[in-house]
Amino acid sequence: MQPILCSQAEAGKMLAIGKTKLAELVVSGQLETVRIGTRRLVKIASVMRLAGIETPQDGEAW
Repeated sequence: MQPILCSQAEAGKMLAIGKTKLAELVVSGQLETVRIGTRRLVKIASVMRLAGIETPQDGEAW
């Protein structure tokens, strides 16, 4: 099974951007996040969409 969430630091590394730009993308809604406890995690599908990489539809395998 593929991971579906990653830390903000990991998302920044995947996109080769810094913390400030990552925060801008989160606030603008271009990157989707979820809060689990005190952690804010980024949806990997939204990282891939932002990078222009196709993601499978719901129910499809990676």
